[in-house]
Amino acid sequence: MTAPIAPPPAGLARRFAALVYELLLATAIVLITGFAALPLVSPGASGALEVPGLAQRVVLFCLVFTALAAYFTWSWSRGRRTLPMKTWRLALVLADGRAVPVRAALARYLAAWIGPALAVGIYAALRPAGLGAHAAWLVAFNFLWAFVDPARAFLHDRIAGTRIVRV
Repeated sequence: MTAPIAPPPAGLARRFAALVYELLLATAIVLITGFAALPLVSPGASGALEVPGLAQRVVLFCLVFTALAAYFTWSWSRGRRTLPMKTWRLALVLADGRAVPVRAALARYLAAWIGPALAVGIYAALRPAGLGAHAAWLVAFNFLWAFVDPARAFLHDRIAGTRIVRV
């Protein structure tokens, strides 16, 4: 059986426009997850605004990370698309044009955290010198990778063996 003919790749402008829309939806997921987890991470019922302790913040991060993983892995796998992808007429496929399996969608999601992880690590290294703010641009590292990649692929697409195409 032959592999399907891959559609043309989507341009950077279209992918970045969809990314902005995707960030709005991801923000909503983060806020809803945080609101639902509030009883678990709230420091107390004193009525005063308090920052949760480290353990509660780790639990909240794990919940948000898992909620986003579930959303993106489900949305990107087996030919499904997120709302921004549908709006901008984009699809995520394997390099050969086939639908993305769950494993590749999860790999793409995990690889998308390379930039934020780099930013946190570099921030921790530069913070003692008062230069921690210079690590902020690394959050977008995965997406900035497209400007140096020969195929204009995002870093997480390169790692997962996927690409974004026009539909």
